[in-house]
Amino acid sequence: MGQKINYNYLIAGSFVALIFLTIIFVTMILPATTFQPEETQATVAYTPAEQRGRDIYRREGCFYCHTQFNRYQDRESGEMVKAGDYANETPHVLGTERTGPDLSNIGGKYPDQWHHAHHINPRKVKPGSIMPSYSYLPQQDMDDLVAYLQTLGRDREKARFGEWVAEACQKESAGDLEAGQKCLDEAEKGNLPKGVHHITWIEPPQEFRDVYHRVSEKVDVNNAAIANSGRGIFMQNCAVCHGVTGAGNGPISKSMAKKPANFTRPFYGAYGDAMWFYRVSEGVAGTRMPRWNKTLSEQDIMYLVAFLKTLPRSGNTPASDIEVVGFGQLDDPTQMDQNYNEITTLDRLHEAYTEGHLERNAPIYGGGRH
Repeated sequence: MGQKINYNYLIAGSFVALIFLTIIFVTMILPATTFQPEETQATVAYTPAEQRGRDIYRREGCFYCHTQFNRYQDRESGEMVKAGDYANETPHVLGTERTGPDLSNIGGKYPDQWHHAHHINPRKVKPGSIMPSYSYLPQQDMDDLVAYLQTLGRDREKARFGEWVAEACQKESAGDLEAGQKCLDEAEKGNLPKGVHHITWIEPPQEFRDVYHRVSEKVDVNNAAIANSGRGIFMQNCAVCHGVTGAGNGPISKSMAKKPANFTRPFYGAYGDAMWFYRVSEGVAGTRMPRWNKTLSEQDIMYLVAFLKTLPRSGNTPASDIEVVGFGQLDDPTQMDQNYNEITTLDRLHEAYTEGHLERNAPIYGGGRH
């Protein structure tokens, strides 16, 4: 007499096999056949000094705390990385944690002296930083490390700046090919089109650039009537902190520990339309500035952007004529000068220290190995 087949086990086994095959299909086969990203060219090409700096970056374990993969949703970090950015990165230094900030686009954001001072005594230039002092590095190692850091995002920002200039020339020429080419030729000589500035890191994340371009098709932020509507929104929601002229002197500003932004500073002349949209939408973490996209519609925020663009910078100077070319313009000039004097002093003392012109027990760095 034959053994009776237990169909319950057979059915259950079939379902388990089906689930297993579905997982394999969804996680392995489907992505391999449908994911076809655009090819990106290799952009990284290091000089000998920059390559040595990269080796020092690895040796000192900088990637334990810093990452090098800026993502779509990241804030205040510049352009997203692409596959080609890692073509020559072997072994990679992507990092896995962000105990410190992401460094994908740190190149060109600060001068060399700032980086030197930051590695010698991090808390001198970044109060509250938990980064250890690297004052024990020989001067050559420090120079090479800084050279490497200045490469991060360099080509990416250059490409983005080129796109920015091209967009501005296209808009300025209104479809006239000859005028557009003339505009590009002038930009090559340093005569940038109206509204374009040398600094490209004052930009919103890609996520908000995409939203802005979608909304800008319906609302023209260069329209005077739109700006007038934005003025009403500003007076109703923003003037109590920023003041009626945007100078940061609203009636409740005196009671605020973190003072409201003064939009008449030259720094805000480098804000593009999308940056204004992003800043109003997201607010400013650590301040009383709320996320206005929670209470205002995208259209209302665009009206507000149109008004903010009309505010004067440095008295009667139009915003479009302001060009931010140095970090001394970003904050109070007196304080910035003082900061840079300290940075210069730290850099000079470190060089003297590592070259043996200063006693090795001289307490000039505030910690770190010697």
